[in-house]
Amino acid sequence: MNGAETLLRTLVNSGLDTCFMNPGTSEMQFVAAADKQNDLRCVLGLFEGIVSGAADGYGRMAGKPAATLLHLGPGLANALANFHNAQRAATPIVNIVGDHATYHKQFDAPLASNVSAYASPVSGWIKEIESPADVPQLTQEAVQASLQAPGQIATLIVPADTAWNESVNPASGLISRPDIDKSDAAAISEAAAALRSGEPTVMLIKGHALSEDGLAFASRIAGKFNVRVYFDTFTARVERGAGRAAPERLPYFPELIVETLAGTRHLIVVGSKPPVGFFAYPDKPSWLTPEDCEVHTLARPDQDGLDALQRLAQSLGVDQQAATLMEYKKLDLPQGDLNPETIGMAVAALLPENAIVAEEAITSGFALMPMSVCSPAHDWLMVPGGAIGGGMPMATGAAIACPDRKVLNLQADGSAMYTLQALWTQARENLNVTTIIFANREYKILNIEFDRVGAGEQGRIAHDMFSLDQPALDWVKLAGGMGVTAKRVTELDDFCKTLAAYLNEPGPNLIEAVL
Repeated sequence: MNGAETLLRTLVNSGLDTCFMNPGTSEMQFVAAADKQNDLRCVLGLFEGIVSGAADGYGRMAGKPAATLLHLGPGLANALANFHNAQRAATPIVNIVGDHATYHKQFDAPLASNVSAYASPVSGWIKEIESPADVPQLTQEAVQASLQAPGQIATLIVPADTAWNESVNPASGLISRPDIDKSDAAAISEAAAALRSGEPTVMLIKGHALSEDGLAFASRIAGKFNVRVYFDTFTARVERGAGRAAPERLPYFPELIVETLAGTRHLIVVGSKPPVGFFAYPDKPSWLTPEDCEVHTLARPDQDGLDALQRLAQSLGVDQQAATLMEYKKLDLPQGDLNPETIGMAVAALLPENAIVAEEAITSGFALMPMSVCSPAHDWLMVPGGAIGGGMPMATGAAIACPDRKVLNLQADGSAMYTLQALWTQARENLNVTTIIFANREYKILNIEFDRVGAGEQGRIAHDMFSLDQPALDWVKLAGGMGVTAKRVTELDDFCKTLAAYLNEPGPNLIEAVL
């Protein structure tokens, strides 16, 4: 085997089954190697941001890493925004980046770059293969590193000659998931004492503790003690809907978080950290927890938050109590105008059992989530890194990870334009994704932020920088050009009928909801 064949076979032997890729000349050996095996699904993205975003969505839902294959430093650079989101989501990814042959680097070819430097901001582990003989060991190390709690991007740089020269046998055997560190007894006791104090307490949960079981333990604790349960404004995944406990979502704007936490004497964080402002604003605080509030870390992000909640519930004697779970409520379809609120009501009424919601609706998004709390059980994915353009690729990867589940992508039109090539991958792979485009034809969040930062009166140039209607984007044509069925709707009744039809047929399909 050459190095590329050894690398791909080691990935498969280590438990990986999917590789999202956008290869170039230095990765041709990998493409040839893919033809010689049937155990690794290779998915093409027409832009590297699709590759990284899809691997993020896949890893969140599959609970294991996908591989990515990218072309040199510039290809990696194109992928960085959604790798940033994946890093903030703690998603495990094995990121393979081809590079110039070792002997060619001295000539400073036009595409030469410092690949390691590009990878550094988003990677928890980086190594470069120096010899084909090192391929199996370093590939296994990359897989192992990606699974390091809570999950991280492991970047393996592969010079072209180490891919085409003869290597050694691939490593065999599945990679064992590293043991997750558990909270010590002192952290459990400290949180329990805060709860027993009777003083106003907030529990802030993130990561794997937002699973159905983790939220049930939090609900049991909240049922007995003076505690409110929240999750971060943007989190990687939360299991919600009928039959599950329903924590609240922290608001976005800092003054609303300050208002939410006012009077709180104890903040217990589970896999998260105390909230800070998404941005700095004139005359507004960055640290949003009350000054007289004690912060108690029940579990760090790299620790087992689910185990910590269970042990806390046991120490408080509530682990066997009934949790407060949402009951399914059949909702009527809304009436009135087409707007984010009525769209949210329609989604809540029509959402299928066990659906996956991939949400990047930006300003339209905050009206959506509360309405589906009593819908059938589902998973909700967000863009925790805040780098826009994550929604469509995230939905793509989630659909590949869970082919038996419907994926609903709630998508702002401005951010969708960053990665609309994901629609092409959805069509090529016959993915069961329904996309709703919230077509307000502006960067509405920037209009809001312009006022909030006190930038002054908005003139013509500022208005034009936030407007998407000169010309208006035509999402029916854009989707059609990617091979995706699409329809534009302007009336609520038409939207409800179209959504009901699209959710009950295989995707991909798309609704452009003109707001």
